[in-house]
Amino acid sequence: MANSKIAFLALLALSLLCGLASATYKVGVGRADITGPPVEINFMGYANIKQVGRGIHTRVFARAFVVEDEKGNRVAFVSADAGMMGFGLKREVIKRLQTRYGNLYHTDNVALSGTHTHGAPGGFLMHLLYDISILGFVPQTFEVMAQGLYLAIKRATDNLVDGRIFLAKTTVLNVNINRSPSSYLRNPAEERAQYEHDTDKTLTQLRFVDLENNLLGAFNWYAVHATSMNNTNRLVTSDNVGYAALLLEKEYNPNKMPGKGKFVGAFCSSNLGDVSPNIMGPKCSISGNECDLLSSRCPSGEGDCFASGPGKDMFESTQILGQRLSDAALGLLNEQSQESTAREVTGDVRFIHQFVDMPNYNGSTYNPLSRKIDKVRGCQPAMGYSFAAGTTDGPGAFSFEQGTTTDNAMWNFVRDFIAAPTQEDIKCHEPKPILLATGRATFPYEWQPKIVSDQLLKIGDVIIAAVPCEFTTMAGRRLRNQIRAAASAAGGIDTEVIIAGLTNIYTSYTVTPEEYQAQRYEAASTIFGPHTHSIYMDVFERLTKAMMRNETVDAGPSPPYMNDVMLSLNTGVLFDGHPINTDFGYVKSQPNKEYGINETVKVTYISGNPRNNLFTEKTYFTVERKINEDRWKVAYTDASWETKMVWHRTNTILGFSEMDIYWNISPQTLPGEYRIRHSGEYKYILGGKYPYEGLTHSFTVKED
Repeated sequence: MANSKIAFLALLALSLLCGLASATYKVGVGRADITGPPVEINFMGYANIKQVGRGIHTRVFARAFVVEDEKGNRVAFVSADAGMMGFGLKREVIKRLQTRYGNLYHTDNVALSGTHTHGAPGGFLMHLLYDISILGFVPQTFEVMAQGLYLAIKRATDNLVDGRIFLAKTTVLNVNINRSPSSYLRNPAEERAQYEHDTDKTLTQLRFVDLENNLLGAFNWYAVHATSMNNTNRLVTSDNVGYAALLLEKEYNPNKMPGKGKFVGAFCSSNLGDVSPNIMGPKCSISGNECDLLSSRCPSGEGDCFASGPGKDMFESTQILGQRLSDAALGLLNEQSQESTAREVTGDVRFIHQFVDMPNYNGSTYNPLSRKIDKVRGCQPAMGYSFAAGTTDGPGAFSFEQGTTTDNAMWNFVRDFIAAPTQEDIKCHEPKPILLATGRATFPYEWQPKIVSDQLLKIGDVIIAAVPCEFTTMAGRRLRNQIRAAASAAGGIDTEVIIAGLTNIYTSYTVTPEEYQAQRYEAASTIFGPHTHSIYMDVFERLTKAMMRNETVDAGPSPPYMNDVMLSLNTGVLFDGHPINTDFGYVKSQPNKEYGINETVKVTYISGNPRNNLFTEKTYFTVERKINEDRWKVAYTDASWETKMVWHRTNTILGFSEMDIYWNISPQTLPGEYRIRHSGEYKYILGGKYPYEGLTHSFTVKED
């Protein structure tokens, strides 16, 4: 902490000596809990119908910053521990903001981005294809996310102070690999030669401080899938980037519980489309042999093609990679490197936004390879065969293979029963064989978006490109270069361009036209056809030039309002019960009398269903340490990495259930006397919900 302040003062002095502008912004940061129902609801990400929540490992949060320049121009950016964002959510968040602040916040100046964790409850996207594996829309998930996203921005607004912003970058190795390297190699050799790696290794950080140089927050963008936790995970988790955020916040919020404290640290998604955290690479799960490079398949009897992380299991892999990301961000904040790239951000705040009807888009873009103007058009949304093959982070079902460019009569019959593509659709998507003609499917409502949200936020000479999907590595690189060149041409300034992925609305993937030809998973999931990336290049170039010239653009056609047609097969909690001679909160399994470092405490309670009360901004349990005869202090909660909460039914007919709470005693644990308290609500069979509490016997943690 001391080194950070000394280094900051040195940087400030250098800035003044160099004659840099000292104009300030109003800056504010905020955080809010967005943990949805942790049990009996499917997770969003792997589209695995079996991945139903059973508890919590870490809570998930929304982290926001708000920046306003001297003229009152304001932007808000939120990074949420969620698979992605849906426009129905953004529409609701804007509605709540405008109820409180009037037109201070609106669609154009608010960006909501998902970290892409695959371990949080789904059912909030309001498009059938994305909610179908969650068994439809989940109002409880939607509400807690909408309120949390709103609260994060509200708190950032309430915390606004005069301050300054600094940008820094660093290289982080051993965190990501390209999971579709054969597709990446389709890009021109001369283009690939400009980059050392086939994934982006740069972590870009925006640091927010007040005028007394007190650190307020740090937002970090890095390209990596939040899939260290694989599709066998059943506990709510913010995954690798979420763990990195918890570590960073712990550093600057000492003695605070996770999710508490003034400092806000976020790790945000970028062009992560083809980027995996499972850096040990894909292997056949049974034989351990290499998978086929092009199809990501294994020979019969050798198992599925799975990639793994650096740890002994998915929990340790999450820890290792989260620690590496946190260390990199912390290094920038401490400014100990002699080669630091930190510099102050100065200049005005601007923003621009446009809805684009992708299937009906006709435009042109300059092709630097052919040095000609290419005409581009969009297609009706459709998913290819390789979409069903899944990825090496989470293989799919049946016998689908990545790289498939031919169709199958049986699967075409199934496809046509749902919705048949036209001949124009088939030709438009070539060489993708269409497995799901989602753009033609209308029952019971829209399956995938047709109208997308394209947005730019400018803070000084930093431009955040809010893209509505997962751009692959090279797709993101080209877009950054295009925006930078357009900003220079129209505004005469050099800019730092940040790709903020999975923002505002979700439309699966975007690959380069060359990668599209390979038809691996990412290409098969590029839903608007082979020109998708070219359209984005065209749109964002136009938006950049308009923003730099302070020109307005047409708002475009708004996405349809579908809140009133949502379908859900998820049932609510009917009632809770408990065995005779027990009650809710009864400790069925008490802790041992004594534990040592690295041992795990397990206790079991008779419980109600956690969906009865999400304990938002609170906790289902606390691990408490005795301070004196009259005082116990909370040491850990359900948001702590060291704990796990696992719920299970013991009698479905009678509504019996139990809650297991695990606490791994880390080397940092203080010795002393501890106890564990569980809080919950049960639903009475005749109606009403009632609180209960359970408390274990005390136990001792020995010195190491």
